[in-house]
Amino acid sequence: MRTHGRSKTARFPPARAGDRRTGAEYPAGVAGAAFFDLDRTLLSGASGPVYSDAMRDSGFTSRTLPGERLLYGLFNAIGETLPSMLLARQAAALAKGRPRAAMRAAGEAAAGTLAAKVQPFAWQLFAEHRAAGRPLVVATTTPYELVKPLGEWLGFDDVIATRYGVDADDTFDGTIVGPFVWATGKRAAVRDWAASAGVDLRQSYAYSDSVFDTPLLSAVGHPVVVNPDPSMVVMATLRRWPIVNLDVSPGVVKIPVLGVELQKVALQFARTELMPYARFDISGIDHIPAEGPAIIVGNHRSYFDPGAMALVVARSGRTVRFLGKKEVFDVPLVGQLSRAMGGIRVDRASGSNEPLQAAVSAIEGGELVGIMPQGTIPRGPAFFDPVLKGRWGAARLAQLTKAPVIPVGLWGTERVWPRSSRLPNVLNVADPPLVTVSVGPPVELKHRSLDADTKRVMAAISAQLPAEARRQHHPTSDELAATYPPGYHGEPGGEHERRPGVD
Repeated sequence: MRTHGRSKTARFPPARAGDRRTGAEYPAGVAGAAFFDLDRTLLSGASGPVYSDAMRDSGFTSRTLPGERLLYGLFNAIGETLPSMLLARQAAALAKGRPRAAMRAAGEAAAGTLAAKVQPFAWQLFAEHRAAGRPLVVATTTPYELVKPLGEWLGFDDVIATRYGVDADDTFDGTIVGPFVWATGKRAAVRDWAASAGVDLRQSYAYSDSVFDTPLLSAVGHPVVVNPDPSMVVMATLRRWPIVNLDVSPGVVKIPVLGVELQKVALQFARTELMPYARFDISGIDHIPAEGPAIIVGNHRSYFDPGAMALVVARSGRTVRFLGKKEVFDVPLVGQLSRAMGGIRVDRASGSNEPLQAAVSAIEGGELVGIMPQGTIPRGPAFFDPVLKGRWGAARLAQLTKAPVIPVGLWGTERVWPRSSRLPNVLNVADPPLVTVSVGPPVELKHRSLDADTKRVMAAISAQLPAEARRQHHPTSDELAATYPPGYHGEPGGEHERRPGVD
């Protein structure tokens, strides 16, 4: 099982209010389990604000504590601190005399809201552990009565949490029963649970963001660091523990501590003023959804197309998972950077379904996926064909996910970097060529025939191109020569029959 790979079993979108899940049936004598910390690990941030509001609404508390929101903001920014945990420990005393039923009601009311905050790529991780027969267990400092309903909502098998003592009248007595489930106390609670459940911790997984969970991570055979706080970055590096981010596709690199995608940083340099060798006319960016899944598709005319598409993505404020030919990913350094920024390697010759699964995974996580349906730059007479031809990948992905397909028309990029040149013409700053990039509205697809939907996709891209692109053009010998790669030895007359994407 890949600790942070993609699920090939059931897919689990973020839960919605009222959408209760039930845990899988697990065989007796399961060797290992998967333990998940709650805040900043399972959830994208702190659960505190949601629970605080729910406890006031249920009548468990009547007011907001001074500095409460500031404390939660600090927690979201840097993770757990000793003062925040000291306050959490004192919460048991503050609960004295209050009814347990009111806290349980608060937990029930908050469960749906918190389930929607589960990090998008955690669902696929749940599916992998379920497929392997491992029980899923929340392990958190949060009081048991609050977090138990969330565990049930998510279909987890159990919850390990701090338990408050109760009096005979079912009100809290101000004490903590058993360990305070934090730091070494969390490790002790997990060990007790594992012993009673017959689970081998050496075959178990534990996920956490906090350096204070080092004792627990050290106790399992498969520690995984998620969205680490600054101190945990150092600890994970020293101990060579894997670091994953469950809010982005597997393999995507984030800058430690800052929590910013490497691609996001790179896109800061995707600016027209940094490309003086071309003029740009970019329109229709508002057709790209500000959030949620979408597939952007563009025609392929030049090696400069990725640069033009980067301008589009940067202006949208999002990041993209682009499917690209294996030849790009096989280039030293370039390939590693492409993977780190979320690129999906496609080896057309292998016939592997893995790139499609990776793209589906990204879409299900609410991400933007990019595809050039032509697969490669057309050559010779095919380059000037007014009817664009594409492969089925975009239509297939849309059929599987029902994500909107956004067409992008690129024109003039070949004047910046023609197929015949090994390098772009970056010296032409006196009279730079015009590059037009037009983003259109979502394509209306039927999701029945891949061939028909592919034609619809290509027609939508064509509609975003200038009128001259849709007229028959008889190229000169020089224009034809510019469409062939350096050292081309193919048969120009056969390029029209070449399947799109085949080199």
